[in-house]
Amino acid sequence: CRCCADSRRHSSILYNILRSEERTASPAGQGPRRGQASRGCPCGSRRRVALRSPQVACKAASAVLVKTLRFVQNVPCFQELPLDEQLLLVRSCWAPLLVLGLAQDRVHFETVESAEPSMLHRILTTRRQGEQPPPRGRAPGQPHHGPGGGGTHLPSAGEIQAIKGFLAKCWSLDISTKEYAYLKGTVLFNPDLPGLQCTQYIEGLQREAQQALNEHVRLIHRGDEARFAKLNVVLSLLRSINANVIAELFFRPIIGAVNMDDMLLEMLCAKL
Repeated sequence: CRCCADSRRHSSILYNILRSEERTASPAGQGPRRGQASRGCPCGSRRRVALRSPQVACKAASAVLVKTLRFVQNVPCFQELPLDEQLLLVRSCWAPLLVLGLAQDRVHFETVESAEPSMLHRILTTRRQGEQPPPRGRAPGQPHHGPGGGGTHLPSAGEIQAIKGFLAKCWSLDISTKEYAYLKGTVLFNPDLPGLQCTQYIEGLQREAQQALNEHVRLIHRGDEARFAKLNVVLSLLRSINANVIAELFFRPIIGAVNMDDMLLEMLCAKL
């Protein structure tokens, strides 16, 4: 990353080997001077992380996903859409809806840095095995899955921070149950998705959800004229939530390489 650009030439493999030889050749007891200790990346946003307590967090996220799809199924206007339109909408918005559900249920989770093999370790290991070096984020020996199959790629600390920042924003606003429902309706009925046939109908449903949210805020929060704008900021923050990150963080530990689209279809057609 950029914060390490000035020190990259000093962190090369050759440089470290030479420095190691110099330290070995130096008199005993004469260690490196103060201030010369090697340091890692100051920003740390690219570090790969995993859940500290995956059993607890994954169980909570799974429960929220079931509640989310139950909410979607109970929206009468959604049920009037053709099944392929329903599935298209759910596939595109299940992750932001889930994160809204995590915020509503006040689900907390902690992450720890993953002991991911270094790039040099992966290159040397795969060369000995006569294989191509695996992409960063996948340890040697782990299978790679194509699109839809879900390859293992641990989330970065920066991606997790975006999720936690969104949750903190929602909690700071103390969003009510009705406000969450209107926000979910706005997210669910997205008319801009390619492949939709009922575009005008879905656009009208999204507009109705926004109008209902605005009217509710004006009625309940009369003294807070900026609240509606703040809730729309929440919606804008959802655009930074990556569905692959959510799947890897909360569902890959319990369902493995199961295709999320297939699971959503099965759950959507079931009576939750």
